[in-house]
Amino acid sequence: MKEQVSLTVRARDAKGKGPNRRMRAEKLIPGIYYDDKGQNIPVVVEDLPFRKAYKKVGSSRVFDLVIDQEGQTQTHPSLIWVVQNHPWKNQVDHVDFYGVDPKKPIHVHVLVEITGKAKGVAVGGKLEIHRETIEVVCLPADIPDKIVIDVTELAMGQHIDVKTLAMPQGVKAVFDQNYAIVGVINPAAEGEEEGAAGK
Repeated sequence: MKEQVSLTVRARDAKGKGPNRRMRAEKLIPGIYYDDKGQNIPVVVEDLPFRKAYKKVGSSRVFDLVIDQEGQTQTHPSLIWVVQNHPWKNQVDHVDFYGVDPKKPIHVHVLVEITGKAKGVAVGGKLEIHRETIEVVCLPADIPDKIVIDVTELAMGQHIDVKTLAMPQGVKAVFDQNYAIVGVINPAAEGEEEGAAGK
């Protein structure tokens, strides 16, 4: 059973570049909590507890966000929705938390993990990963940590597409058009095509 992660944040009144800059100087991260019910609460969270929680839950695992408003706390099942990092400093500039309804399906991007050594690679092929995440829809409690794809049986010239991918129970891939996630290409054939294009 997964550990239920909890993170406490404080509601904040101060907004704008100046107050946000001062918060970051004090190792605090400004953010916003919002949900589909219209709540929009500016918050602030300590840098270290946030990093520890983010390491555990990433962007696709529901956790308990505890919002402290003048000593009164409310707990919201939430996702870490958007994390804005500083361009060059080791600093989180802003974070968006999204409150979820445990009874309502949600769209979320889940990381892909490739396992196994493809048959096609063993005979000289090259494994190409076309997508690092897959958009899925499911109940918050059913969001998988990752989608594991075994490529052992992939021969040269073959690929695995989203339409034929076996998904965990209760999880459905979201796509308008079928697309390849991973495949094995022939490097020699690719080189010939590039050579012909350069003539």
